[in-house]
Amino acid sequence: MSDFQKDNVALMCDIGELVGLFDFDAGLDAFLSKAVSTVAWHMRAAVCSIYLFDPDTADLVLHANQGLNPAMIGRLRLKIGEGITGMALQEMRPICEARATDNPHFKYIPGSHEEKFISFLAVPIQRKMNPVGVITVQDPQWNYFNNNDIQALRVIASQLAGVIENAHLLVHIRDTAANQESVAQQPSATAARFGPGTHCIRGQWASGGMAMGLSTRIGHYLLRSAVEQTCPLDLTEADFDRAVAITERQLLDLQRRLEEKIQDAASMIFGAHVLMLKDEAFSGEIRNQIRAGKNPWTAILDEVRHYADMFSRSPNPALREKVLDVEDLGHRLLHNLSAPTLAGTGPDYTGQIILTEELLPSDILKLAAEGAAGLILLGGGQHSHVAILAKALQIPLVISTDLRLLQLPEQTPILLDAKEGQIVINPGPEAVQTMQELIRSLADSERLAAQARDETFTRDGTSIQLLANLNLVSELDVALRVKAQGIGLYRTEFPFIVRSTFPTEEEQYQGYKSVLDRMKGLPVLFRTLDVGGDKALSYYPVQHENNPFLGLRALRFSLRNPEIFKQQLRAMLRAADGAPNAKIMFPLVASLDEFLSARDLAETCARELKSEGIPHWMPELGLMIELPAAAMLAPELAAAADFLSIGSNDLIQYLLAVDRTNNEVAAWYSPHHPAVLRTLAQIVRAAVPTGKPISLCGNIATDPQMLPFLLGIGLRTFSMDPTAIPAVQQIISRIDISEAEQQAEKMLSFGRQEEVIRYLSTITS
Repeated sequence: MSDFQKDNVALMCDIGELVGLFDFDAGLDAFLSKAVSTVAWHMRAAVCSIYLFDPDTADLVLHANQGLNPAMIGRLRLKIGEGITGMALQEMRPICEARATDNPHFKYIPGSHEEKFISFLAVPIQRKMNPVGVITVQDPQWNYFNNNDIQALRVIASQLAGVIENAHLLVHIRDTAANQESVAQQPSATAARFGPGTHCIRGQWASGGMAMGLSTRIGHYLLRSAVEQTCPLDLTEADFDRAVAITERQLLDLQRRLEEKIQDAASMIFGAHVLMLKDEAFSGEIRNQIRAGKNPWTAILDEVRHYADMFSRSPNPALREKVLDVEDLGHRLLHNLSAPTLAGTGPDYTGQIILTEELLPSDILKLAAEGAAGLILLGGGQHSHVAILAKALQIPLVISTDLRLLQLPEQTPILLDAKEGQIVINPGPEAVQTMQELIRSLADSERLAAQARDETFTRDGTSIQLLANLNLVSELDVALRVKAQGIGLYRTEFPFIVRSTFPTEEEQYQGYKSVLDRMKGLPVLFRTLDVGGDKALSYYPVQHENNPFLGLRALRFSLRNPEIFKQQLRAMLRAADGAPNAKIMFPLVASLDEFLSARDLAETCARELKSEGIPHWMPELGLMIELPAAAMLAPELAAAADFLSIGSNDLIQYLLAVDRTNNEVAAWYSPHHPAVLRTLAQIVRAAVPTGKPISLCGNIATDPQMLPFLLGIGLRTFSMDPTAIPAVQQIISRIDISEAEQQAEKMLSFGRQEEVIRYLSTITS
């Protein structure tokens, strides 16, 4: 069967939706049954099976199947290493056979009815480096499955791993709750919750942007009884009429103000509110109930709930979205009826991420005015009123179906990448710092773009190349707006840090390819995974290190975990196909041996991809000089590598034995130290005879005092935060290379840091 008849892209999307809609009450096996049916349909495969690993017996147990004997479900067990399926889990790699019986590990299972199926593909499911299970597909056609199928099934396996983990977590919670007498009075105790550590949730983007803050929930009052509210008993029909009048004025004012920003959309939203308020079937019925003796507060709640229930049960999506309108209207009426009784009236939402099942349209404006950082909606749709308002008001909004978010404790730290539809719960310090920088970059990009020029020249006409540092694909917009001449450092670890499991090869490939496509031939330097130190992966089990900055980090981590490293290298090599602008560099190299080991592994990946028939290209391979050991070996490293990049931040840290994140010793972290100056000059001098390109990446490249020195020792390429490019361009335009060379020579002659600082003050005063 030809590839175009299969629909692997739709398969991955449908599985993604299936994961989001997982019904815990129906159970894990019901979900897995849907999953095998979905996979088999899209891959046009005759058979799909999912085996789960039983840690108690160390067996693989068949939990779901389509195409084989259904009686085998729950009964078929395989040991790790047994059959093609067991071998895939043992070796933690996909196994694809044109004819299954040709594989020496093939094992026929009597009674399974698999004798007519020839092609076989098995992909392991793993979570946090632990075995979870295996997903397999089979078909009667010889050589039916190809590399596209392998990559698709890898993505599916990654998604399934997360669901299976969540299901096991829920079972644990329910088992625990069953032993507690208070469960009946506290139904929320059995609700699924996030475990400790960082969690990454994928949702639907609704309004792009980045945000970070502490979680909070709003709008609970409609779900509670009137008794639970501090309902004032002395309210009258006159109070209700006054509340209606105030509400109408507020709605008209909201409509007017929003029309200035989003024109027709605002009038449609709040025009409907006003019409409903004047409708006798709504406000007239409330008034009738008040006249019959019902408290106005209770009458409003009852009627709002009645309309909300009626709209929510409608098969018409447009009517279902009216739930937001009627609840917004009820909120305003209650607030205007007796604001002091409404708990949480007028809170300040500055710096908070709002979590809610049903976000009300007017809440968007209120939250924007009160400084809310971002919004997470548990329900709704990308084209709902709230999405339209959020886009107009430039508030990041993600729509999610993961109801565990509703169980988050108040004030839980959250990162929101609304462009990618990603929610990060309890992020680590590195993720927070990077997101802070990213948010600042996005906020300033428009203003800075007008100042940037296409090319950078010194006063005497020497061309200088300014590249951008990149953390996420979504940051590309900033780099392009400020006219960066390429990406000098793509920190590939950030997509690892914000997730709750390792990204698959296919997911990494798609990300790297999108960067290369957007840069349209401009250079892109992908730095391989740099974790460890202050950049921990919450889902990777590591032993406590007394000195993590000197521990298992960066290239050491990758070489210690070759399967993780190979997935990343394979993804980069695949993305480099047809993209000669791609380059790969290895971080924190301490020796020539380490660089050669990394290069050998990249070449191994290239050979594997070639044997598998997967398009790829071996890009230039370079390294970052960040350690004193690498600086001493700069001549040998320059001869072996295709290019060098000086990582000045870490180089200064390790040269001076100063943790740059420690405020207690921050004063000792200085680029003006004579050892730093001489080391930088030594590295550049080592690279010049080889003719290999050399660049510098780090904060020192944005220092107006240090830029002449850097140019004076021979550096011509710098990589930095994209927002710094316009200002650096202006500084460079005032520098003459011959003068910079003289200044650098003078600075290199000093033996004391005080002399360097005094000299710099004289030439910049």
